[in-house]
This record gives sequence, C-alpha cells and structure tokens, in this order.
Amino acid sequence: MNLIGAEALAHLQSWQGHTQTLQDCITAAPLQGMQALLDDADASSAPDAELPPVWHWLYFLPNTPQSQLGPDGHPRKGNFLPPVPLPRRMWAGGRVHWHAPLRSGQVVQRVSAIRKVDHKVGRSGELLFVQVEHHISHAEGLALTEIHDIVYRPLQTVHASAAASPELPSPAWSQAVVPDDVMLFRYSALTFNSHRIHYDRKYATETEGYPGLVVHGPLLVTWLMHLLRRHCPLAVASLTYKALKPVYECADQRRLRLCGAPSADGHSAQLWVEDHQGDTAMHATVVFQQA
Repeated sequence: MNLIGAEALAHLQSWQGHTQTLQDCITAAPLQGMQALLDDADASSAPDAELPPVWHWLYFLPNTPQSQLGPDGHPRKGNFLPPVPLPRRMWAGGRVHWHAPLRSGQVVQRVSAIRKVDHKVGRSGELLFVQVEHHISHAEGLALTEIHDIVYRPLQTVHASAAASPELPSPAWSQAVVPDDVMLFRYSALTFNSHRIHYDRKYATETEGYPGLVVHGPLLVTWLMHLLRRHCPLAVASLTYKALKPVYECADQRRLRLCGAPSADGHSAQLWVEDHQGDTAMHATVVFQQA
C-alpha cells in the first residue's frame, strides 16, 4: 500500500512555488578545504580567483539549529521542502548552466523555488520527486541557474539494480578513487551535511539497511568535474548529471573508476563513475562554451 495517496500528494504539491532567498560570500576557507579533499594543487582560493565548476556547492549551506534536525540528521521537513513521509532522501540529478564566472571574494545571492512535486511508483517502490530551481547572482548580474532533483523513497532491504545507462564511449581519461570513511566525513564536514548515511555506519546499515556508508551524489559529480579540469582546459557552459545507482563505502574499500571522453566535434564530453561491479553509477554530460 502506498504511503502517499491523492490527498497527501495534493498537500505536498501545495509547496510548489515556495521560495527561499539566501545571501553568502565566497570565502577562501571552503575552497582551501576542497583543494585538500581532492588533492587539487591547481585550484586557487586567492581573491578574485574563478571557482571551478560545481564548487558553488560549498556555499549557501544549511544552518538548521540542532533542535530542528530529524533522526536522519537532515533538517525536519515542512519548511522550505515539503513534509514528504518517505524517509530516504537522495540526490537524484540536476542541470547547471553558467552565465558568468563566480569568483572568490564575491557577495552572492541564491533565490530558490520549488518547481515540481511528482509521485511515481517504480520498480524499487514508491518514489516522490521534488524539483528545486536555484538562481545565483552577484553584483554584475545572474551567474548561474540550476535545477536540482531530489528523490524520496521508503525504507527497504532490497536495493534496486543500476538504472539503464546511456551508451558510453571508451574513456579517454580515467582515474581510480577509493571513497573511504575519512573522505566521506571530510566532505560532510566541508558542506555541513549532517545526513547520517554518509558518516554514521551503524545508522546507515542498521536503520536504513544500506551495505555501507553512502557516497554523496554531489561528491561524485565534483570528482568528475575535477577529472575534466585535469584533462580539458575548455570552459564549461552547462552540465547535466543523473545518479543511476547508489555508491557505497564498505570495509573492503571498494574502488571507483572516474571516466571521461570528449565528443567527436569537441563541443561536449561525457563523464561517468563506474562502481566496483563495473556498473555506471553516475553519468554526466558537459557542453563547452563556444567562442
């Protein structure tokens, strides 16, 4: 029996149109933290340095009071995000378009809006999708627009297999990474992400039934964009990404493979994460800025 009926769905969809406005400053400390996490000697935190793609995720962090967190470590639902009764919340995918650079030292504003609330029943059970649109601007105007897809699922012990992935070329670039528990803790701390599935193994395995700590979706995308920057100097105009399968840190230290390949015309590139079983866990497409 579904947890979300017609009346409950109508209530959740009443959140469509809700907005939130946040202010922040692109300070150096988060940039230095990400440099350390990625062993990235090329990125700069100097004043006026341009942010690498998706590093804006280091800002506009949740500052929910401790007393208002739910048992999973997330802020209790029902404020900006709707009060979805499904307990599992995952980063499903998104689209990012860059209009102007974001730079260290800038004062920035993010205006967010709930655009869609959709209910589906898939092969892994009941799903509730919430689509959030962000507009980030600074004194010179709009810098970035982003669509973020969040999916909520019920607790379950049987995990779905990987979703169908697009046809992929042979990788032109690749890198192996091991997402151990120290790395996941550091990324959670860097992004002030208190979701317990990423750092509390007892909670992740015994309460939510995962085989290990869950690797953050945005960390996977950040790794892919880091791989791209190491091998391709072209400026990115847009990014589309989708999570196809959860990725876990486990005691056997499972290794991931980051892969990428440019298109034949050089105007775009595909990026993807292969898990220890060879499945595509995250897929992304970037389009480069044209002169």
